[in-house]
Amino acid sequence: MFAALRWLARHGRLVLVAGLVAGLVLPGLAAVLRDWLAPMVAGLLFLTAMRIGARAALGSLAQARGALGAALVLQMALPLVAVSAFAVLGVLQTPLALALVLMLAAPPVAGVPSFTLMMGHDPAPGLRLLIVGTALLPLTVLPVFWALPTLGSAAGVLAAAGRLLVVIAAATAAGFALRAAMPRTADRRATEALDGLTAVALAVIVIGLMSAVAPALASDPMLVLWWLGVAVAANLGLQLLAHMLPGAGDVATSVAAGNRSIALFLVALPPEMMAPLLLFIGCYQLPMFLTPIIMKRIYRGSHVAA
Repeated sequence: MFAALRWLARHGRLVLVAGLVAGLVLPGLAAVLRDWLAPMVAGLLFLTAMRIGARAALGSLAQARGALGAALVLQMALPLVAVSAFAVLGVLQTPLALALVLMLAAPPVAGVPSFTLMMGHDPAPGLRLLIVGTALLPLTVLPVFWALPTLGSAAGVLAAAGRLLVVIAAATAAGFALRAAMPRTADRRATEALDGLTAVALAVIVIGLMSAVAPALASDPMLVLWWLGVAVAANLGLQLLAHMLPGAGDVATSVAAGNRSIALFLVALPPEMMAPLLLFIGCYQLPMFLTPIIMKRIYRGSHVAA
């Protein structure tokens, strides 16, 4: 078992590709797994927290301040800039503008630490930003919703953010506690096994997240290509921008800039807005889960985890 998991860890990026392919060719399985996304994400967070450990994840006070600043820029400043730009262009009420603003306002996805680790970089800043960003979401989302009153109930988003924060706190605390209680989980073989489990968890999650893509591809492939182009440009473009800025921080922050948990906001949207956003979310999984393959060469010159 350990040998198989360590093999999966060494080929983690290919495991993610297998998940993407399965999400496209097995729409029935994708529909079933969609209903289990919440517990699967909790399990992924648990594995990530156990892999990293509390000391590395929480870091110093200076690192916590850095995560706070990054979260405010990514989740509040950027979406407000986007709202202003779309308003000037007169397209603020379009599905494209709503999708991009919501993506920018969302916290990092739970897979950011794992994606960062697959590229050989320190995953701890990603977990730190995930925790801080989710905790700040009730604060950062309010000005964005004030600027976009047609999005729906702010109370719905705040309630969803609260639930997500509870899940993240419980899963990470359990992972930290188990690592502290079982010191052997920190040795190399155990770490590689955890990396293999994490790769499998990510692959299964992406199948569920792509449940809207296969039906749309069969009925309107050009619409899928349009949303896929938007998703790729937004995800990879934000990563590149964050990475190339003067004084750019760690790789995890750049990865988090483009990989956001936009699905969180669907609970607050009117039904007529959900269809195009669901397709965007499905297409968004392609650049997200291909990040460890596409961006590895670009991030290669940055500091590598020990």
